[in-house]
Order: sequence, then C-alpha cells, then structure tokens
Amino acid sequence: MEKRLIINCDDFGQSAAANQAIMHILEEGKASSATIMAPAPGFEEAAEWSVRRKQRNIGLHLTLTSEFENMRWSSLTGHPSLHDESGYQYRTVKEFEQGAETKAVMKEIEAQFNLVKKVGINISHVDNHMGSLYGLETGRSLLPQTLWKTSRWGLPSRLFRKIYKEDPLLSSLSNIERPVALASALADSFGVPIPDYLLSHPFALLEGESYESFKQSILDKLYKLPSGVSETYFHPGAEDSWMLENIPSWQKRVWEYRLLCDDDFTYTLRDAKVILTDYRYVEKHLKRSRLRSVVRLVKEWLKPR
Repeated sequence: MEKRLIINCDDFGQSAAANQAIMHILEEGKASSATIMAPAPGFEEAAEWSVRRKQRNIGLHLTLTSEFENMRWSSLTGHPSLHDESGYQYRTVKEFEQGAETKAVMKEIEAQFNLVKKVGINISHVDNHMGSLYGLETGRSLLPQTLWKTSRWGLPSRLFRKIYKEDPLLSSLSNIERPVALASALADSFGVPIPDYLLSHPFALLEGESYESFKQSILDKLYKLPSGVSETYFHPGAEDSWMLENIPSWQKRVWEYRLLCDDDFTYTLRDAKVILTDYRYVEKHLKRSRLRSVVRLVKEWLKPR
C-alpha cells in the first residue's frame, strides 16, 4: 500500500509569529493544510490571507481553551461557563471539562464554524485545539456531539482508526484500544471521514534536545511511516522576541518552522516514498459505509469491558 501523509499546521491565527510561519509554509507547499483558530488574536490576518490566496486546505481548529499566561482570548459567544474568573477561555482542558456547559459548547463551535465560513474560507476539515472535546482529563467527552456537528457540515475530522505502536504519545496511554475503536466507528456511523493514523511528537523541549536531534527523530519517523493515510501536526512559528520570552516552548515552534523548510525534510519525504496528501483526499477516499459502521459501533459497545 501507499504511504500517504497529511502535515497539518495547527494554531493558524494564534499570533502574528504563527501566521508568518504558516503562510510561508503553505505558500511553498511544505505542508498539506493548516487549521485556523476563530477566537484567537491573529484570526483576522490569517483569514484575510487565506481568502486572498484562495487556500483550499484551511481547516477549523475548534478552540475552547486559552492556555498561555500572557496571551489570552475569549469565546465568540461569551457564555460565562466557557470562561474562567478572568473572563478568558480556560487555560487547561481539565478546567474546561469541569466548567463548560454542553449547550454552550455546541453554540460556540457552531459560532466558530459560521465565522470561518462567513469570511469566505472553504473549510477542508475539523480538528480540536488541545483535545478539549475528547474527555482526556475527566472522561467527559463531547466527541459524539462534535462529530454530529461535523457530519452536518459535511467535513472530515482529525481522528484515527488504528494505533501506531511506535507513536510516543498514543503508545504510552493504557487501555486506549476500545475508545479508539468506538470513536472511529462513531465517526464512520455519522459519515465523517477520518485518516488511518495520527502521529505525534513531544510538544515541549526535551532535556538535552537540539534542533539536529529533533530533526533526526522526525526524519526517522518518515522512513517508518505505516501504510495508509497518516496525519501529523506541527505548531510552526517565526522567531519573535516577545514570543520567545512569553510563550513556553516557543523555541520548539521555531524549530518546527525551520524543519518544514529544511531541504533534508523534503528529500526524506521523497526518499521514503511518502506521498504528501490532504483532507480532500480523506474526504474523497476514506468514507466508510454508514450502515456497516453502525453495526460495528454496536458490536464494539457491547463487548465486555
């Protein structure tokens, strides 16, 4: 089978530094897509550029958290349950899961979708900032409601149906097989196409890590990429003095920007016979039979725990 890879740039619209890096990467065709944050401070700049450049691969980065101490934003709808005591979206996923009312969350994600559509972006797919909708901290998942919305919008989503055993994040989680099987069957039942795999790498700087060691770890993964359609995501940022001082792990974002523009990265994609693809391909080729998927979902749900 072919090895296809979606490279998505998360956090488009977060800041001028993120926008500068992501716009350059997309202009040069170094990534498949980016996902835009409707409530974030740099949204207008990112949206205006996307429409002017007629970008076809801008997805919706559903944003319910505002994690940085020195750069905060509020929800579009302003519902009090979506904010902490300072009036901004919650800093952590746990706070969001504990405090946000379900109806308010659904109205907020609908508002974010409507705003991105209103400015003229032809949305390619949906994903979620910090995984706030997946129940990762308290088990309170809003994934079924989110997938229902996504199906109404007629878009693919960032989920996955198989666990890549060498992934550092997913392989470290215990008892993940059943939740993944249920989530993928649910997506299929709603008619929401998803990739086969999701691949991650550490977001923060590791002890002793350098650009060269980080780069080599990513290049090695390209040679080991599983067959099928995988997605991996980066958070590229241009070097910016304020960001480097105020945003944790901003240096890693600068490295990710540098990596995607690195000739060695381009060469390795080609040498490893990896086909750069996007969510338009997922939408066209990876939709499953909804009837069969409902049957699979019921079987997965009835399996003994």
